[in-house]
Amino acid sequence: MDLHHGEIVEKVVRRKGCSISEIARFTNVNRRSVYYWFNQKYLKPKIIYKIGLCLKHDFSIEFPHLFTEGEFDNIKNQGYQAPDYRADEVEDSYWRDKYIELLEKYNKSLLENSKKKFNQR
Repeated sequence: MDLHHGEIVEKVVRRKGCSISEIARFTNVNRRSVYYWFNQKYLKPKIIYKIGLCLKHDFSIEFPHLFTEGEFDNIKNQGYQAPDYRADEVEDSYWRDKYIELLEKYNKSLLENSKKKFNQR
């Protein structure tokens, strides 16, 4: 049995409707790496397992020679659900606003200092 691991994983990803960006974030790699994995004839079981966790998919069905039936038991029949990034967006918004506030204070300080220097001449 000569399986192309990357193609099989890609088919499952497409069927589940998961975005490449989601997989990249979940596995801590860039999108290019995910596409690279799809082109590989053989993938490390660790990579397939991480993608399976992201998709909540039991890859022991497609790769019985790599995984035992029980390895994916905790995620069976749950289906893919996109993670909720709203909390991250709120935090990002907080820090962006903080950054802008500091920039405005800095610009105001620069302007006041340049006025002082100009008045001293």
